[in-house]
Amino acid sequence: MSHAPKLGRPATRADLDNLPPGWRGEIIDGVLYSFTRPRPPHANTEGMVTDDLKGPFQRGHGGPGGWWILSEPGIELPRAPELSPDLAGWRKERLPLLPRDKPITLVPDWLCEILSPSTRSYDQIVKRRFYAEIGVNHIWYIDPLQRLLEVSRLIEGKWLQLGLYGADEKVRAEPFEAIELNLAEWWEGIEEEEKSKDV
Repeated sequence: MSHAPKLGRPATRADLDNLPPGWRGEIIDGVLYSFTRPRPPHANTEGMVTDDLKGPFQRGHGGPGGWWILSEPGIELPRAPELSPDLAGWRKERLPLLPRDKPITLVPDWLCEILSPSTRSYDQIVKRRFYAEIGVNHIWYIDPLQRLLEVSRLIEGKWLQLGLYGADEKVRAEPFEAIELNLAEWWEGIEEEEKSKDV
């Protein structure tokens, strides 16, 4: 789950700076979690989802607008001085403007993690629990290898799964149910042999 050495002390930003080239990390409750950069299918799916959501929900093109949708934003919270989910969204009524020269310090309204074999346990155990504890309202998990989307909403501190969708389904998924998403487009360009490799 964590590829970082045990530090025996709370992790700091200096520990992040000392990670090997090509690695990235996050700190949650003083623990450093680090992992290699994702493979192309992960990055491709992240880009596809970002494109699908930014137009209608950030710019208001063919949708209601009212959101900031950011890819791998720098978030700084009391228990997580460095947090960078794959995708995050904030309602503009809560975050009217993006900070210019500092991290975002407001808990997102929606988070999306794109699963890789090397980070699956971290994303679905450590971060899932943490996201519930800090009050994220909605979470998506996308698995490019299995071609799945899992959608959950936080209810009284617990995650309620609203739906599990796959392959070529067309769905309306909270909190972005105002538009229909064509999941088949998210997997375009991923070679068949890539399905058995780390993304």
